[in-house]
Amino acid sequence: MTKARYLTKSRFKLALECPTKLFYTAKPEYANQSLDDPFLQALADGGFQVGELAKQYFSGGIDIETLDVEQALAETRQLMTRDQVVIFEAAIRYQQLFIRVDVLVKSPGAIQLIEVKAKSYNPEKDGDFLNKSGKIDSKWKPYLYDVAFQKYVIAAAFPEHKISSYLMLADKQQACQSAGLNQKFLLTRDERSRRGVKVIQSLTQQDLAVPLLRKVNVDHVVNKILSGNNLDDLPLSSFSENIAYFSKAYADDVRLSAELGAKCKTCEFKTMPNETELGLKSGFIECWQQRLGWQDSDFNDANVLSLWNFRKADRFVKSGLIKLKQLTEEDIDFDGSLSTPLSTTARQWLQISKAKNQDDTVFMDKAQLRRVMASFTYPLHFIDFETSTAALPYFKGMVPYETVAFQFSHHVLHLDGKVEHKTQFLEATPGQFPNFDFVRKLKAALSSDQGTIFRYSNHENTVLNYIANQLAASEETDKEQLINFIKSITHSGQDKTEKWQGSRDMVDLLELVKAYYFDPTTKGSNSLKAVLPAILNRSDALKNYYSSPIYGTAHMPSLNFQHHTWIELNGEGEVIDPYKTLPKLFQDASEHDIALLSEADELNHGGLALSAYGKLQFTAMSDYERAELESALLKYCELDTLAMVMLYQGWQFSLAE
Repeated sequence: MTKARYLTKSRFKLALECPTKLFYTAKPEYANQSLDDPFLQALADGGFQVGELAKQYFSGGIDIETLDVEQALAETRQLMTRDQVVIFEAAIRYQQLFIRVDVLVKSPGAIQLIEVKAKSYNPEKDGDFLNKSGKIDSKWKPYLYDVAFQKYVIAAAFPEHKISSYLMLADKQQACQSAGLNQKFLLTRDERSRRGVKVIQSLTQQDLAVPLLRKVNVDHVVNKILSGNNLDDLPLSSFSENIAYFSKAYADDVRLSAELGAKCKTCEFKTMPNETELGLKSGFIECWQQRLGWQDSDFNDANVLSLWNFRKADRFVKSGLIKLKQLTEEDIDFDGSLSTPLSTTARQWLQISKAKNQDDTVFMDKAQLRRVMASFTYPLHFIDFETSTAALPYFKGMVPYETVAFQFSHHVLHLDGKVEHKTQFLEATPGQFPNFDFVRKLKAALSSDQGTIFRYSNHENTVLNYIANQLAASEETDKEQLINFIKSITHSGQDKTEKWQGSRDMVDLLELVKAYYFDPTTKGSNSLKAVLPAILNRSDALKNYYSSPIYGTAHMPSLNFQHHTWIELNGEGEVIDPYKTLPKLFQDASEHDIALLSEADELNHGGLALSAYGKLQFTAMSDYERAELESALLKYCELDTLAMVMLYQGWQFSLAE
C-alpha cells in the first residue's frame, strides 16, 4: 500500500521558501544540508525545551506521543469528542493536508490553536507583527504563514467551531524567577518521543509564577492572510489556492518550477564534495540546469551567489547576469580604485576580476599592512569567545536569549616570535553562571602588559558590552573594576547611550583582512575557517613552522596539546584543515552533521561549541563523558586563537620576503 503524501506544516514552509523543494524533500537520493540527528538539531536550536515548558501552563493536557499518523489521528478524534480538552501534538487531517498542533484547546463551539516557537518576542518592539506600512514584518512572516496554514486545516476539519490562533513566544520582558529552570528539562535520545525532552524535576510554583512564554493572539494577521491579503510572495492569488497547488504537487510528486534568485544560495538540497562521490543528487544543480540550460561545466564558473557582500544578487540572477566573468566594473558601480583600505566594491571587483582572468594569486597591500602592523604593541594577544543564548534562561534573573559567555582562549605572540597558549577559561557546570568569573579571568590574562589585543569579528566586543550591562545591574563587589576593564579594551556599541573607546580597544583581524588582503581560494568568504586553510596552503614558511611536533613543548607552550603537529597534507599536497584533525565533540554524530554545525555561523561563533555547551548543561552524562567533552571544547577554542596567530604570522612571513 502506497504511503499517503500529506502536505504538512513543515512541507508547507518549504514550499513557501521555494515550491521546487517539495519535490526534493524526504527523498534519500537527494543531498540535504540539514541536520539529520534530531538530538543535535535540538542542541543547535537551543530552544527545544520551550515546547515542554509551554505544556506546563495548560493543566490536564493530554500528549499525543505516537509518530504513527493513523494512530495519532484516531487518538485525537477520540479526544475531540469531549466538550473541553487540551491536546498537545493534536493530529488533524483534511483531504491531503496533515498537521500536528503544538497546543489545541477545545471548549464548546471554540478551538484555540497555539503554535509554540522558541523565538523571542518583545511587546514594545514586535507589537502586532506589522511594519510601519501595515504589512507583515518579514521576520515574522514564516511563523504567521505557518499558523495560517494550521488554522485553514482546523477550520476545514471542524467547520462548526470558531477558531482563534496564537503564537506562544519567549517573552524578552520577563526574567526567570528560579535557578536551574533550564536544567529541569532533560534532553534525551528517546526514539519514541517527538521532542526528546523530559521534565526530570517537578516544576515549582516559583518556576511558573511569572510566565516566560507569552501567548499572543495573531488572528488580526492570520485572517488577513487567509482572506488573500499580503500574498505578493506566493505564486497564486489566494492562500487557499496556494495550499491546493502545493498539496496536489506533493501528492502527485510533481516538480514545481520556481524563479531562481539569491535564495538559491541557502538551498539545502546541495551536495558536498564527498556526497557527489557517493552518488547523491543535487536539487540545486537540477534546478539551474533546467531553468538555464547549464551543463555540469557551467557550475565550475564562479557566480554572483558567491560574490562577497553583494546586495544585488537577486536582481542579477533574475536578469541572467549570473557568472562573475560576465560582470563589468559598471555592473557593480566600481570606480576603478584598488587603494586600501579596500572599499566593498573594490573587494568585489578583486573577486570578479580574478575569476574573469583565472587568476588565483593573492592580493595583499604589503606597504599598508606593514605600516598598520608596525603600530601594534608587543606582546600581541589573540582572544576568542564561545557564547550561548537559550530560550529558557540558565540562571535566575536572566531573560530569554540572554548572553552566556562560557569559554575563552588566549594566545600570545612575543616580539621574538615565540607563540604561547597562555590562558583559557571554561565554565560549563550545570547551573553555574559564568559571565563575571569569565571577565575576572580575562582581566587577569590581559592586564600584565599593554600589548595589542586581537579578535576576529565584532563578537567579542558585543559580548563584553553586554556583560558590562549585567555587571552594572549586579551586586558584585568588584563590578566597577570589571566594568572599567571592559571599557579599556572595547568600544561602545551603537545601542549605548554612553560612548567610549578604550585605550586598548581590541583590533579586529577580520577588518584587516577585508581592508588589505584577498585570497581567491576563499571564494568570497572572510570566515576564519576559510582564511586559515588558504593562508596555510600559500605559505611555505607557515608549513615549515608547524609541520613538526613542536606545538605543546617548551618552545611553543600549549594548555591542551603535547608535541602536536598541525600541518598534515592530503594526497594532492594540500594542507588538511586543522579543525578536521581535532577530536570529535560529538562521538556519535555523522561527518555530515559535524560539517553543518561547524559552518553554522559564517564567523564561527556558535554551532559546535554552542551545541556542546547545551549538552553539558541539560543532558545526562557520566563524569568521564563530561570530562572528554570539556577537553574537546578546550582544544577547539585553542585552535580558534591559534588560527588567528597563524594568519598574523603568515602575513609576517610574506612581508619579510
